[in-house]
Amino acid sequence: MSQAPVNAASDADPAAREQASYRARLSSDLEDFLGRQREVLLEVSEESVPLLSAVHALAQGGKRLRALLNYWGWRGAGGEAHGLAPVRAGVALELFQSAALIHDDIIDRSDTRRGAPSVHRHFSNRHAEAAWFLDGTHFGSSAAILAGDLCLSLSEEAFTSVGARAGYDTRARAVFNRMRTEVMAGQYLDILEEVVGPGHEPERAVVRARNILRYKSAKYSIEHPLAIGGALAGASEELLASYSEFSLPLGEAFQLRDDVLGVFGDPALTGKPAGDDLREGKRTVLIAYALSSGSAAARQEITAALGRPDLDDDAVASLRGVIADSGALATTEALIAEHTEQAFNTLAKLAVDETTRSALGSLAHAAVTRTA
Repeated sequence: MSQAPVNAASDADPAAREQASYRARLSSDLEDFLGRQREVLLEVSEESVPLLSAVHALAQGGKRLRALLNYWGWRGAGGEAHGLAPVRAGVALELFQSAALIHDDIIDRSDTRRGAPSVHRHFSNRHAEAAWFLDGTHFGSSAAILAGDLCLSLSEEAFTSVGARAGYDTRARAVFNRMRTEVMAGQYLDILEEVVGPGHEPERAVVRARNILRYKSAKYSIEHPLAIGGALAGASEELLASYSEFSLPLGEAFQLRDDVLGVFGDPALTGKPAGDDLREGKRTVLIAYALSSGSAAARQEITAALGRPDLDDDAVASLRGVIADSGALATTEALIAEHTEQAFNTLAKLAVDETTRSALGSLAHAAVTRTA
């Protein structure tokens, strides 16, 4: 299914019109913000500008899901449609997302992102094209680490400027700080599971994988952005609790969909090679279900293949069959449906205006039915 619910604007749909207006203001503010940073780098050295250019190229793409959730969290709590706070908070969230993607691609040794070279591959390609000295792969990874760190720094600067504009709720700052800590911890647990997971009983794999999913992605992708917007608008504790009741199961469904796409996704749509999660050794919830419910032969085949970068398309196709036959795909899809139903049941009771409810419903639908 297409991503139209996230991006489309219709004259007949007030939520879509308002969302399109916010996206335009967000893009403009992001451009202005990065333009000012370019001037800073030019004062250092013109040779440092490609670092920001790589950040700029990455930040221009994506669905803006986190920024949009932040906006509708703001609107649902009574914030004005043309308020400045959710725009700058959205810039901060988009830059944090860019940092997470850059570092994640280094960790996973991913060569592509959204159908283009990942940032570390972009810099290693620059090294090769210019015939520079020493190790190009190391240069690419080093430059990308710095680009990701730059994103983190700029994200903090952008979020700090939200508070500088007015006395906004300190609860938003607390959520923003917690979000960053949880993502780093979740990312560490993810790479830890790749190396210690084979030593655990298969029955424990699902519990561990679901905990990683929650903290590496679900909370920062869906729950925290919505809460930040709400807190900035002065939402009551009751509304923020309802936001979490809606957004946490939605975030888990969102990441479970990502797990499915990492194995069964179409490369033409995902922008990544088929079965990339298998080559990277990702012990996702999907894989955990396959290991816990599959036959001994299936477990052996999956365990032997996970993390092998040389898996060809035939091997990936074979593993897809093994995973599907284990019942793991059906179980994961059922879990996505369960979490989605829980989220939509809460959304129906959420104490927000109908425009906000409609927008959140469209974002939720796009998040769990996406193909990329």
